[in-house]
Amino acid sequence: MARRNALITGGARGIGAASARALAADGYRVFINYVNSADAAERLAETIREGGGEAHALQADVRDDAQLEAMFGEITQHHGGVDVLVSNANMSFVPKPFMEQSWEEFSQKLNDEMHAAYQSARLAAESMRAKGFGRLVFISSTLSEAPAPRFIAHGSAKGALDSFTKYLAQELGPYGITANIVAPGLVDTDATKDAPSEFKEMIRTHTPMQKIATPDDVANTVRYLASEASGHITGTYNPVCGGAYMS
Repeated sequence: MARRNALITGGARGIGAASARALAADGYRVFINYVNSADAAERLAETIREGGGEAHALQADVRDDAQLEAMFGEITQHHGGVDVLVSNANMSFVPKPFMEQSWEEFSQKLNDEMHAAYQSARLAAESMRAKGFGRLVFISSTLSEAPAPRFIAHGSAKGALDSFTKYLAQELGPYGITANIVAPGLVDTDATKDAPSEFKEMIRTHTPMQKIATPDDVANTVRYLASEASGHITGTYNPVCGGAYMS
């Protein structure tokens, strides 16, 4: 395979880092986007290079249009544009029940999630359309389909992302661009390390595969959807949760 360019937003840690490692192992030139985790991003890029891959760490807040455009511009100018976008950047939210939450708290998550995904996809698709090839992979959550208490802002934002991806699949398919959702359940990452052990054990025992997902479990699905082999798969919702959620 001629080396293609894969951009992973929020790529320095967790699912993003695992996806960067997986795509680099498959021969992609990976761009590890980060906001504040400069050291982690640079260490990851160096590890990939030491293993024979090509990796670059790029700082940009994907909620900021100017920073986002500058990052895509750098990839286009020096490497020929983005072929694979893994939209993974985490957007914070206020975990509250509906009756205790304000519209401002709710809409902050919705706006951040969709703004980042929309603008990233738009910039990526410009390059992909010119090449006649592209892979858009959006990291959602099973909470978009299986509600849980206090996650209404998060689940609703991810539900909007799921629908958005179907429209991209429909409109961009004629240009050779696929768009798919990867929806993890509970994943063992830095973001969940402080979750009560009783909660994690409850999730594990209610999961058919009897384990909590690792970032590599999610990355394995990302790497397939980014590959040449997935070229006739688009508009799909792929839960990575060991069967804890089944559609």
